Amino acid sequence: MAPTGKAGRYRGSVKEFPNFNASQDAEALYTAMKGFGSDKEAILDLITSRNNKQRIEISQAYKSLYGKDLIADLKRELTGKFERLIVGLMRPLAYFDAKEIKDALQGIGTDEKCLIEILASRTNQQIHNLVEAYRDAYERELEADVLGDTSGHFKKMLVVLLQGTREEDDVVSEDLVEQDAKDLLEAGDLKWGTDEAQFIYILGNRSKQHLRLVFDEYLKISGKPIEDSIRGELSGDIEKLMLAVVKCIRSTPEYFAERLYKAMKGLGTKDNTLIRIMVSRSEIDMLDIREVFRTKYEKSLHSMIKDDTSGEYKKALLKLCGGDDDAAGEFFPEAAQVAYRMWELSAVAKVELRGTVRPASDFNADGDGKVLRKAMKGLGTDEGAIIDVVTQRSNAQRQEILRTYKSHFGRDLMADLKSELSGSLAKLILGLMMTPAQFDAKQLKKAMEGVGTDENILIEILATRNNREIQAINEAYKAAYHKSLEDALSSDTSGHFKRILVSLALGNRDEGGEDLTRAHEDAKVVAESLKLSDVSSGDSTSLETRFLSILCTRSYPHLRRVFQEFIKMTNHDVAHTIRKHMSGDVRDAFVAIVRSVKDKPAFFADKLYDSMKGIGTDERTLTRIMVSRSEIDLLNIRRVFKEMHEKSLHHMIEKDTSGDYCKALLAICGGDD
Repeated sequence: MAPTGKAGRYRGSVKEFPNFNASQDAEALYTAMKGFGSDKEAILDLITSRNNKQRIEISQAYKSLYGKDLIADLKRELTGKFERLIVGLMRPLAYFDAKEIKDALQGIGTDEKCLIEILASRTNQQIHNLVEAYRDAYERELEADVLGDTSGHFKKMLVVLLQGTREEDDVVSEDLVEQDAKDLLEAGDLKWGTDEAQFIYILGNRSKQHLRLVFDEYLKISGKPIEDSIRGELSGDIEKLMLAVVKCIRSTPEYFAERLYKAMKGLGTKDNTLIRIMVSRSEIDMLDIREVFRTKYEKSLHSMIKDDTSGEYKKALLKLCGGDDDAAGEFFPEAAQVAYRMWELSAVAKVELRGTVRPASDFNADGDGKVLRKAMKGLGTDEGAIIDVVTQRSNAQRQEILRTYKSHFGRDLMADLKSELSGSLAKLILGLMMTPAQFDAKQLKKAMEGVGTDENILIEILATRNNREIQAINEAYKAAYHKSLEDALSSDTSGHFKRILVSLALGNRDEGGEDLTRAHEDAKVVAESLKLSDVSSGDSTSLETRFLSILCTRSYPHLRRVFQEFIKMTNHDVAHTIRKHMSGDVRDAFVAIVRSVKDKPAFFADKLYDSMKGIGTDERTLTRIMVSRSEIDLLNIRRVFKEMHEKSLHHMIEKDTSGDYCKALLAICGGDD
């Protein structure tokens, strides 16, 4: 029976071919492979437009007509990624999964990501079919092979999943939900060490419906999502497996959308992952995956495959994808629900913001001053000693060192550092020696001086600082440059962009909670401003002013509720809609505000990643964020960075920078995740 969605609709992209004739198709494939060379276009057109059941019938007809094995002939005629994709489509899903797992287990090393993806995402029935197919194809027991190739808690959880005994009853006991949430909290955050067995038992056996409620209850009693606890309590492969299970419980299509995105972003493509997901989900939930993909990444799966692959391989993948959602021009209800849930998580989570740089114990300002003076005296400079002192002291302690240095030596420490250091290291060390407000003020000044304005810096700083930080920046700017920040912004920018920046620079954002009635009204204004509402408030100038006022002056908790109401009202995600209906600096400023409201560490993690990806490094951005977030939320940024980009911030800095600059950045980073 074909898989269907909640409303009984088929959610695969590959459908049963009408007027199907297995013998005719077998003949067509035989002809396409006959003689010198093969007609790859004909092969891919035929195979991608038949469903799996029909392909099996074609294989049988081919054997009857020609006495040959169709898969063997395809392997002989085709090569590379295209061959793997086409041959994968010819196998029944359970045998395809069995082959993937066999490949993951054999040879030197184990492909843990493949094991995690398959075993965390399959239903009970799919697991049972996989175990049978593995036994039939390889005359071996899958469980025995997994036991022989893995270890520890990772092995235990894989074995639990291999039983395919997850509860499937939709009737949920509220008492058991509360008990499981409490047990998970006590097994992790409230325990010295972690009771992995409790996590394995609950996450490996309870029904999806039950676990979704457990996750909600866990958030309520702990103030943070279950994912944060897993990252904090577990590590290595068991952490990755548990996170994959949680993601699949929450939304299997969202899990696969994320896997596909990560398989194609950046340099190079993870073709094995791309092929495995496109083959295995094409008759299950590819339409749902496409919808979630477009919501999360503001581009269609179709367009990303098109940009990232080539030749017949690309054509076959695009056929499996089944269509380009960017052409549709509107959001899907399922995708909007995902966006709504993401805002819900953002609204409820009480995230403890943590920096990586903390006050040094046994701090001695005079002693540090002497170390710094010695490091800069005579021929040459001891950069290592300077880095060790400056990066391991809090900003308040650095200010004390500045004062003591002046008292003790009658010299300006900042001037000495400036004369002894150079390049990126000098900018980083001098930035750390300023107060946060002085540093931000200087960055804003540099963004506005000379020819042209660096609007990205203005947006990054003004859209992400709180009222207290903004007020301190205003004072520091006035003291350093004898001009108000508001006047500087007004003379250097124009139009709506100027109005946004000036409004943010006033530091007048509400600091209260949400007001549901007002949030509903605000959401209506946002919808009207973005042309998504039929209701008109009349004057468009007044509407724009109200829209700007809502985004620049409402409190973060209130805006989270506004953006949720907006989704409910329009079936659109606010950030995506702003990108679609606005342009230039105004668009970038509003998107930065929305992203900051939703998840500030994720906003900075993305900016750090962009500063280092590809050829060359944007050291200005890298320095600015590492300095400004080091005592606020760099630890949170690190964790989000690892989750979003599957590599640690430490690793990327190490790979992308060098020398003393690299050493200082790594000291601020504070560890490798």
